[in-house]
Amino acid sequence: MTIATKPLRADAERNRVRVVRAAREVFAEHGLNVTLDDVARHAGVGVGTVYRRFPNKEALVTAVFDHVVEELAVVIDAAAAEPDAWEGLCGLITEIAERQSADRGLFEICTRADFGQVERISEHFIPAVDALVARAKAQGAVRPDFEASDIGAFLIMVAASAELTRAINPDLWRRYLAVLLDGIRANNPTPLPCPAATHDEMDQAMRAAHL
Repeated sequence: MTIATKPLRADAERNRVRVVRAAREVFAEHGLNVTLDDVARHAGVGVGTVYRRFPNKEALVTAVFDHVVEELAVVIDAAAAEPDAWEGLCGLITEIAERQSADRGLFEICTRADFGQVERISEHFIPAVDALVARAKAQGAVRPDFEASDIGAFLIMVAASAELTRAINPDLWRRYLAVLLDGIRANNPTPLPCPAATHDEMDQAMRAAHL
């Protein structure tokens, strides 16, 4: 016999929405190392209200970022479908960098394995960028020694520069991204000093890092 899930009372649903909205704002400003007490305080509710809806922070993180991960999948698919692979690649990197620079929580969701979203993002991201980079090389737009697995490090570097320079110029990271993108163009580049890390090696690095 299946027991129907009892819908939340109107006031309970309002509190849930309020908590999720507050968590989104707190995560964006401070990252994921905040506590449920911090979220409750920002939402203007007791911490017991938060725990009634979300038994732990991981459950709240999932509720906050579930739709964001789905949005990223749409962005990735659109870039992969771009006929000009260089435009698709630049557009994808820039779109993700824009989102991460404005949202510290999203940056951590994309790089920290302990919150369980990296695998979901990678399922879309890795095959899309592999195909984009391969097509960009075939079209003569990207230097031959650039690899798709380099893009994760690009995004980490850009996000770190955005965090560093936010107080002096919140758009300064765009300058550094432009330099990085110019560096992968196929225009007589200086040979890179070491081979690219594999996707697995980048995954291990992100799991070991405390960003």
